[in-house]
Amino acid sequence: MLSKRVIACLDVRDGKLAKSVKFVDTKDIGDPVHKAREYYEDGLDELVFYDITASSDRRGIMLDVVERVAEQVFIPLSVGGGVRTVADATDLRLAGAEKINVNSAAVQRPALISECAEAIGNQNVVLSMDVLRVPVSERIPSGYEIVINGGRKPMGIDALWWAKEGERLGAGELVVNSIDADGTRDGYELTLTARISKSVRIPVIASGGAGKPEHLHDVLTTGAADAALVASMVHYGDYKVSQLKQYLHGRGDKVRLSW
Repeated sequence: MLSKRVIACLDVRDGKLAKSVKFVDTKDIGDPVHKAREYYEDGLDELVFYDITASSDRRGIMLDVVERVAEQVFIPLSVGGGVRTVADATDLRLAGAEKINVNSAAVQRPALISECAEAIGNQNVVLSMDVLRVPVSERIPSGYEIVINGGRKPMGIDALWWAKEGERLGAGELVVNSIDADGTRDGYELTLTARISKSVRIPVIASGGAGKPEHLHDVLTTGAADAALVASMVHYGDYKVSQLKQYLHGRGDKVRLSW
């Protein structure tokens, strides 16, 4: 059995660490490079860096910030936001990213997933999914819809179908981010996470809603996720990464302890 991972997410806007609630009311809260180093030294398994306005602003990711983060951490670094081409993915790899996250551009042009997988390997291509709970309909039978451009544009695409399609196209991992739970600290969207986890064979990272250690245990067990992504609860100093992993270990969850 593989160890469950604790992953910290750095949402970056204009070079600064930012945080929102349900993708709105975004505030700058610090320096992403400093936080990345802090979490790495405290036993973090992996780091995800999102340039949250690159897609909506129709620009490339700030490679200088990626390079600065990569110089400070020596754990897998996954980067997304504004990846539209294989060239973008290659530039990020050269800047120090191990994995590339595709989201909005992949929804608009699914072949991007296959192109990146062929160029840099399936294991290095992560499909990020921003998901909103909606009424069940013929078009959205799961009741979960894909939204792009930082939560601004609903796409009329069923999230469960898109997860399976992303795997078919070559994604090696999925990030399932619940817009409804994002930044609330009320817990992950367990139903959504479990349904997707049971529908694909690739690792699933649960994102959105972590507020206390119990939430991580719940999503790694009931939600069947392979990894739990955290943001607010560590960014604001409520918990340290090491505390979260000690708690999970105490609950019987298999995690990597580095102390």
